[in-house]
Amino acid sequence: MTQMIDAFGRKLLFVLDPETAHGLSIRALAAGLPLARPHRPHPGLRVEIAGLSFPNPIGMAAGYDKNGEVPDALLSLGFGFAEVGTVTPLPQAGNTRPRIFRLTEQNAVVNRLGFNNEGHERMLSRLQARKGHPGIVGVNIGANKDSADRIGDYEEGVRRFAALASYLTVNISSPNTPGLRKMQAREILGELLARIVAVRGETCPQGRPVPLFLKIAPDLDEAELDDIAAELLDKRVDGLIVSNTTLSRAGVSALPNAAQAGGLSGPPLFERSTIMLARMRKRLGATFPIIGVGGVDSAETAIEKMRAGADLVQLYTGMIYAGPSLPGRIVTGMGQFVRAEGLSSIAAIRDSHLSRWADRNPPE
Repeated sequence: MTQMIDAFGRKLLFVLDPETAHGLSIRALAAGLPLARPHRPHPGLRVEIAGLSFPNPIGMAAGYDKNGEVPDALLSLGFGFAEVGTVTPLPQAGNTRPRIFRLTEQNAVVNRLGFNNEGHERMLSRLQARKGHPGIVGVNIGANKDSADRIGDYEEGVRRFAALASYLTVNISSPNTPGLRKMQAREILGELLARIVAVRGETCPQGRPVPLFLKIAPDLDEAELDDIAAELLDKRVDGLIVSNTTLSRAGVSALPNAAQAGGLSGPPLFERSTIMLARMRKRLGATFPIIGVGGVDSAETAIEKMRAGADLVQLYTGMIYAGPSLPGRIVTGMGQFVRAEGLSSIAAIRDSHLSRWADRNPPE
């Protein structure tokens, strides 16, 4: 029944342009729609990483709730955690519209939004208003496009949200802010991580230090992966998110809208992002927390991300096409998998397909 409702909702929303449909979905969640059944995930789906206890490993990725308007509504859909943002110190409009394009033949999306958001102040007021609410809510922080000190923007993000976020994600991997991905280069990355770790220490001198995660692109070569891994371990960052959207158009180049500038997400990203995930797991070792993102739209794809090395999994584009019941269906499917396999914990499957993915070549 819920899938029928989702299919009907998709038909209605797909009459609208993608950005208008997105705004309407935010307003619906803010109004308490759709009504979601309470989710009690199988106890074997609980995951403990970075000092946090996640009720299940499925999270909403950054980019959907850019301004922190509906994190609790997202959790009510069945997500084990939600990540809001990307938020920048000052409000910014982002790139000109249209800037979101559907590739419906592949359930994929190309976007070039450009960190459009209402800025730190609006996000801060909303997170202060939900203070004390249960649930894990991370904040994804970014830099303003015209900032004279982009590292300073990330430092400010740590200062503003360290006391309110369950964790912070440092996003230097969007392809839609000119020059941002250059911050993944070792020298700049080393300075960035050193400075934000220092600010985190100043902000949380006695209390629990908020976990810091880094989000990277899927379009990196082996030397770049080596450098990022070395800096993560050297600066003692708490975790990694693999990955953001891709500039590759492998497998979709002939489709309408594929030639639009921006990052590609959805099923065509699954293989590339999962290969990068596995390669970073090999570099970072068994104890380093990693969240896998890219092309997750079912219990099967979520499980495969974990087999490739992910502790947790995030999605976004999958829900655009499958509807708001998707997280609940995935969590239910993963619980059934745990029972059928006789597992005490879903974490037992992690890395079971690690070499299979790490040794694969990314699609050309």
